[in-house]
Amino acid sequence: MTCAFAPNGQSVACGGLDSACSIFNLNSQADRDGNIPVSRILTGHKGYVSSCQYVPDQETRLITSSGDQTCVLWDVTTGQRISIFGGEFPSGHTADVLSLSINSSNTNMFVSGSCDATVRLWDIRIASRAVRTYHGHEGDINSVKFFPDGQRFGTGSDDGTCRLFDMRTGHQLQVYSREPDRNDNELPTVTSIAFSISGRLLFAGYSNGDCYVWDTLLAEVVLNLGNLQNSHEGRISCLGLSSDGSALCTGSWDKNLKIWAFSGHRKIV
Repeated sequence: MTCAFAPNGQSVACGGLDSACSIFNLNSQADRDGNIPVSRILTGHKGYVSSCQYVPDQETRLITSSGDQTCVLWDVTTGQRISIFGGEFPSGHTADVLSLSINSSNTNMFVSGSCDATVRLWDIRIASRAVRTYHGHEGDINSVKFFPDGQRFGTGSDDGTCRLFDMRTGHQLQVYSREPDRNDNELPTVTSIAFSISGRLLFAGYSNGDCYVWDTLLAEVVLNLGNLQNSHEGRISCLGLSSDGSALCTGSWDKNLKIWAFSGHRKIV
């Protein structure tokens, strides 16, 4: 369900329905079939692992989110749990946690999005309680991402909207909502989001195969990649931006990954 590179690019973590997070060292010797052996397995979650992310600039620290309603900070070297966020604590999520995002400006802070329709802000130094809870969505929150400035974060939900929240005040700054399809009154759900490097654009993948490029300031759709000739024929399940911001990759249930590149004039080629 999830995978992530370590900051040094030498390891990959992945997790899913086996409730574990597996670490692969890319420098390991592959076996006869070309498979790299697992170097460590992080076990302890009581539900599927929905998301994992290495703490930036820390090769040995990893955070996971899970269907067991918790997030966990791990020491990858020892395989031990350092902290559990939620669970028996009253300020934790009350349903599956689907997504997390670590604040690159302050790596002690991360947000988690859940099927309880809330986002919670956590400080890895204080696991016993959430710093803040953010309300507004009316469905599962499938994707959370910090805005490049680290002061705000975006969300994508089963309610068909993306939203932008102020981390400190808790205020909802913007709602990005589309019109229902002409032939269908139901809104497609938002499965995955990402910001451009400047934060001016928000990329949102939808369950009907659309990928909207939103202007975050004006809350207007700049472009729908789903209308282009080479668009996906199934649900967009994940998307991500290259580290230099020059390309977007979308993954879909149509079994394809597509890379969308930006030219100098910011037009899709």
